[in-house]
Formats: sequence, structure tokens, C-alpha cells
Amino acid sequence: MPDMRKAAVIGSGFGGLALAIRLQSAGIQTTIFEKRDKPGGRAYVYEDQGFVFDAGPTVITDPNCIRELFELSGRRMEDYAELLPVTPFYRLAWEDGSTFDYLDDQHALDEQIRARNPADVDGYKRFLAYSHELYREGYEKLGAVPFLNIRSMIAVAPQLTKLQAWRSVYAVVARFIQDEHLRQVFSFHSLLVGGNPFSTSAIYALIHALERKGGVWFARGGTGALVQGLVRLFRDLGGELRFNAPVDEIVFDGNKARAVLSGGNRLDVDLVASNADVVHTYGKLMGNHARGQKRGAQLAAKRHSMSLFVIYFGLNKIHDQLAHHTVCFGPRYRPLINEIFSGPKLATDFSLYLHAPSVTDPSLAPSGSGSYYVLAPVPHLGSAEIDWNTEGPLYRDRILDYLEQRYMPGLRSQLVTVRHFTPFDFRDELNAHLGSAFSLEPILTQSAWFRPHNRDDVIQNLYFVGAGTHPGAGVPGVIGSAKATAQLMIQPAG
Repeated sequence: MPDMRKAAVIGSGFGGLALAIRLQSAGIQTTIFEKRDKPGGRAYVYEDQGFVFDAGPTVITDPNCIRELFELSGRRMEDYAELLPVTPFYRLAWEDGSTFDYLDDQHALDEQIRARNPADVDGYKRFLAYSHELYREGYEKLGAVPFLNIRSMIAVAPQLTKLQAWRSVYAVVARFIQDEHLRQVFSFHSLLVGGNPFSTSAIYALIHALERKGGVWFARGGTGALVQGLVRLFRDLGGELRFNAPVDEIVFDGNKARAVLSGGNRLDVDLVASNADVVHTYGKLMGNHARGQKRGAQLAAKRHSMSLFVIYFGLNKIHDQLAHHTVCFGPRYRPLINEIFSGPKLATDFSLYLHAPSVTDPSLAPSGSGSYYVLAPVPHLGSAEIDWNTEGPLYRDRILDYLEQRYMPGLRSQLVTVRHFTPFDFRDELNAHLGSAFSLEPILTQSAWFRPHNRDDVIQNLYFVGAGTHPGAGVPGVIGSAKATAQLMIQPAG
């Protein structure tokens, strides 16, 4: 018997799209409401003078979790999007001029590690084995499992304890690796999901194994082209996607969600799932319900990830000396990260992530030109009172000057277009609480069952997907959350 239920998904980020595709594939008529004029959420796309800029995620790992979304309905990902391998995965660079190319070539890795500290060759092998065990336990077994009660957490506690999940990512890396630069190479990954390497649970060290196992990829045409492929799949399945349609309110009848209101229009549905910020969803969209008021206040008081300052710029030159992804470490590591997560002000130095996609895909810029973005992790709005309207242009110029001096000679004279995105924009454009770029900080006491649940505890037809729920941020994380949430939403019809 066909499933006659209707669902609304609020937000068209990777999590919302992946969930909507799963629901539509299962026969649940699904409508996505998107506040902005384009899909993608954080994976928005800017275009200017022939340059294409991915606004957010640029690293695709675990392509199989994306491929699975197409295979649900007997389709092929390759008919909708093309993924290109990136090598090296990342280049790590320091102010002393040294670099480390992190790539999927064990011999080349061993040689680079040996050049820094011979003892760390064996240490790295032991770290890699540990990371693979974390991957099996934390990603393969738990990544798409919804933790709805404390029993589910207690059941996995012995294994998490054995893997020393209470330690920080940096602490476990330091157990295996002696060289400080190499410790940075193998601990920075938690920053990619909004975590402080010195306080994020060691379970996030599984990201290393995830990359070694599945590779690092980039979509031809940019991450936005992959988003468009997912949108096309969703529409091919019969789904509806509404742009410029911010949801104003979720309508309830007692403890049941009945409809969503957007711009004066009401859509009655059987199921509601939010890919919007969890604090925004509870505090504003559910502000008319006691559950929303109470839970919104609880979540607002939790620890939230840092924000980001991002510059998108187009040059009339391709800097082909750059790797696709470069992590530019500043003069400080631990002290800078502590200031990023704690404030109380903007640090005078920075570490940067520099994205040069034209190295892999020249189509993102006019012929002979290059499309780039650079981001700096910065405190969220609750950690540091910074007027980004004033500070933004100054900070942008400091970063561009730094890049010109150290990585991209002639940058200023080659500049064709530039724009930046601040914590204010995360707050205002993306409704992100405190301008946080990755929702709740992924510390152990805010992970798995301790994270906002994939289904609300009180309102049984209200669900969550994306960075704010289990398992957390990052493209594989939010697609995993969609799998967990879809299981809960599809199941009752069975």
C-alpha cells in the first residue's frame, strides 16, 4: 500500500536534501522550504564576473554515502554529478617555510614523516590503526544510528571507553606522534567539524581513517554542482522545493506538528523535519509551544562551535603552485585555538584554510583566471564582542596581505572580485545561533545521545537533520544524520 503521508523539510542544506531524497524515495510526498534563493544552505554558491565560489564545504569524503542516495531509486550518481579525486588531500604549511603533503600514498607519507622524526613512522602506523578502529565503531556502526534513549548510549559505552573517547583528539595523537608539526597535521581535522582539537572527543580522530579509506574528492563545477545534482534527483522523484520561502512557524495541535507557515501560506503535513539551526528551530519556529521555549533555552546555553570569517576572491591568474587545499598554520597552535573558542577578542594572528579549486577544475573561473576562498576560524558572537561591520574589511585586508606575502605573490594587483562573509552573516543569513558555523561544539558531553535527538522527545512527528543533531557536522556527518532520521520517519508507515 502506498505511503500517503506528507512531509515538510525546513532547509535545503546537504542534510535536508539527503533526508528529503530518502523520504521521497520511500513514497512520502515531501516539500522542502528554503529561505534563500538557491539550495545548499552553507553550501551556497556565489557567482560574479564569470567566477564561481562555493560558499561552504569544499571537501567531499566518503562518496559512497552520497552514491547511496541515488541508488535508493535505482539511479546512478554519475548521471547527476561527477566527483574528481584531489591529491594531495591537503598541503599543510608553516611560517618556517616547511610543508607536508598529506596524501593517500603510504610510502610518500612515511618518507615525509621520517624526514621530521624517524620514530614517528611507527607511531603514525599505530595512530592509523587506532583511527581505523574508531572509524569502524564510531562511523560504520553508530554514524547513522539514532540515539533516542540513554540505554542506547550505555550499550556503546564500553567500546567508547576502550577507545578512550574521553580524551581529546590532540591528546590521542600526541600518544602516538612526537613531532609537534606532525601532531598538528593529524589533529587539525576536528576543526573541519567545528571542534577544538584540545577538547573534542577522540572519536573524531576517525576522520583520518575516513579520508584514507574513501579519499578526498571535489565535484566538477564545484560543491554547488553536487547540490544541484541532488536537487535534480529530488525533483525527478516528484519532490517539491520552494525557494525564497522562509518558514515563520511550525503549527501544533497539542504535542503534534500539523503544518508549517511560510509567507502567509500554510502547508498541512504529517511529518516535519528541520535542517535549520536547532536553537532557531526550537526558540523561534516553535516559540508558540512550551516545548520550543524550554528546549530552545536549554540548547542556547550549551557550548557552540566557533564561527568563521570567509573571503571569496577571483584573480586574473591561476596560482598553480598551490595545492587544491592548503592549511596555513600561523605562529601559534594551541594558544590561538584557545582564543578562537574562548575569546574574548579577535586574535592578532591567524591560521587559515586556503581553497584553490581552479587547480583541479579550471571551469570555475574565466580562462587564465583563478577562483579562490580563504577562511579563518574566529570566535562566535557569544565569545567575543566584535563589530564585524567595522572589523570585517580590516580583517579581510590583513588576510589578503598575509596571503600575498607568503603564498600568492602579486595577489593585490591580480584581484578582480572580492567579498567576505562574517559571523554576522552566519547569524543573519543562516539563522545560526551566535553565528556558530557548525552548531553545537562536538565535545563528548554534546555527542551521540547528549546531542539534540533526531526525533524530538515530546513531539513525536517532529524530527531534526543536519549539524545540530547526531552524528554532527561535515558532509558525511549530516548525510549520516539524514539516514538516521529517515529511518525514524519512514518506519511508522510499515
